[in-house]
Amino acid sequence: SARCLAAQKMSSIGTGYDLYSTSYSPDGRVFQVEYAGKAVESSGTAVGVRCKDGVVLGFEKLIVSKMLVEGSSRRIMTVAEHVGIAISGLLADGRQLVNRARDEAAQYKDFYGEPIPGKILAERLAGFVHAYTCYWSVRPFGVSVLVASVDKDGPSLWMIEPSGLTYNYYGCAIGKGKQPAKVELEKLKLTDLTCREVLKDLARTIHSVHDDVKDKAFELELSWICEESGWKHKMVPKNLADTAEAAAKAQLDEDMEDE
Repeated sequence: SARCLAAQKMSSIGTGYDLYSTSYSPDGRVFQVEYAGKAVESSGTAVGVRCKDGVVLGFEKLIVSKMLVEGSSRRIMTVAEHVGIAISGLLADGRQLVNRARDEAAQYKDFYGEPIPGKILAERLAGFVHAYTCYWSVRPFGVSVLVASVDKDGPSLWMIEPSGLTYNYYGCAIGKGKQPAKVELEKLKLTDLTCREVLKDLARTIHSVHDDVKDKAFELELSWICEESGWKHKMVPKNLADTAEAAAKAQLDEDMEDE
């Protein structure tokens, strides 16, 4: 009947079912969580890789104004000495998650007397994110985050979605360029590469997914946890980051000339 058809049309476009994150649509979707995912997809691209000797994070930080001081509004932050987070989506939401992660890491260290493993931190953060999809009085976090850590079990890389799902990856990309970035990452033999070797590949991946026509200029952020950083999460030294970026640009220019 006409009424059934109208009801089906309403459910497919979310009319009336997207007002709260506590409402399911008739086909089992939670639209508010999907909309939070859209906020991530319109943000800069974050890329993380787990190498044989550590973890590297990279971010395409779009520059909103030419007057912005270089290095401000960071998208890659330190949670504990051995943990770093890259935020794609709404930065203010991401800062709250970073603060929560810092509290979790500090409490674990106080209680157990050792640094929090990456797996436990990722799962606790994912539970926190998921809680914000269960109550009508709050909204889901408009961020996906990459959690990089090195603990007694070695390096690990986790991704947390706005739904509260978390996955363990060798290489992962989130943000607007995630699909082409994943294609580039799948070409790398990450288990054979060192953190220093992968810097150029990460820079090339981020430069290749950046749309010079549509997007604003961007600042490349790179951080790592490896022996070279003293097994602490630190931003990659500027001279190394600049060298990697220059090599990446040269390689992309070469590829374009060959085409």
